[in-house]
Amino acid sequence: MNTKLTTSQITMLGLMAAILLLMAYTPLGYLNIGPLAITFNVIPVAISAIVLGPVGGAIAGSIFGLTSFLQCIGIGGTSAMGAMLFSINPILAFIQRFVPRLLDGLLLGYIFRGMRKKTNIYVSCAVTGFFSAFLNTAFFMSALVLLFGNTEYMQEMIGGRNVIVFICTFVGINAVCEMISSTVLTGAVGAALSKAHLIPAAQMERRKLAKA
Repeated sequence: MNTKLTTSQITMLGLMAAILLLMAYTPLGYLNIGPLAITFNVIPVAISAIVLGPVGGAIAGSIFGLTSFLQCIGIGGTSAMGAMLFSINPILAFIQRFVPRLLDGLLLGYIFRGMRKKTNIYVSCAVTGFFSAFLNTAFFMSALVLLFGNTEYMQEMIGGRNVIVFICTFVGINAVCEMISSTVLTGAVGAALSKAHLIPAAQMERRKLAKA
């Protein structure tokens, strides 16, 4: 597998990194509702995975994860939950905030590649956008329960409920809004980038059609 990035891809990665930082350190990236926040940072991660593949997605996801962790200590905003988890165990708090976002970006690159073999560019990008939000929530909450589920803080939040029921009720409308916005916006942006010849998978397809 060719993991080298072209100049245009490196430029795109720099642009996505800048957008992620802008969204992380301004109100553009988060809409706080209750103890959780609707995050739009999953969208640049999805775009990075679409344009740059698994490596680019993982890099963008890592940037997202790092900014999320920094919020635990009040850098670029404040996360009440993050601050509490950091006070319990800083190392586990870093893992819980960072690793899910890295894995999200990495897997999105493979999801887009798989979808592109089966359907058109808009659907492929939209599905990638959906999974960007879905996997982010699934990995984030799974890590939360796995790493902190036995703490007094989490036990009070779970309140004796089934873990699956707790996760579904806890993320609630936040997760649904993330999935809808990420699906629609990633599909639209991805289609525009394809028309601008900035998605390698689409470029390869056009070359094949030209040779046929």
